[in-house]
Amino acid sequence: MNVPSLFPFMFLRTPLWRPWILRKQQFSLLRVPLLQAAGKKNSFNLIGLTEAELKETFVRGDGPGGQATNKTNNCVVLKHVPSGIVVKCHQTRSVEQNRKIAREILQEKVDLFYKGEDSDVFKEKKASEKKKQEKKRRAKENLERKKHFKEMQQLDKK
Repeated sequence: MNVPSLFPFMFLRTPLWRPWILRKQQFSLLRVPLLQAAGKKNSFNLIGLTEAELKETFVRGDGPGGQATNKTNNCVVLKHVPSGIVVKCHQTRSVEQNRKIAREILQEKVDLFYKGEDSDVFKEKKASEKKKQEKKRRAKENLERKKHFKEMQQLDKK
């Protein structure tokens, strides 16, 4: 018997726990499905999940919200049994919406697990990282240009 099955939710709270799916690539754990955020969900071919492969539990959520959060079991913990991937979703107050979001996130993670670098999720993540780096580089260049321009203006005044 493995340790995570003895304490099913204890290992989710420890900061040292990382899913063994992402051992090679250090991706952050996604809160919003990446493909949904990109608005291109229909153009990707993700691996399908069947309900028989999933184990779903409802737990109390954590974080801000006070009594509404502390007394309701609207946080969804979804586990893909064959791969052992676990997703916890508590983005909305609605259990049904949390179930839907958790399934989307889990589907992306399972796709990344089985396809690796050939996955559309991986490619989308790499493209967004590259775009972000390019934007950062351009901003830095503009700042340098402005700095140089101000120096030239100071020299012209003297």
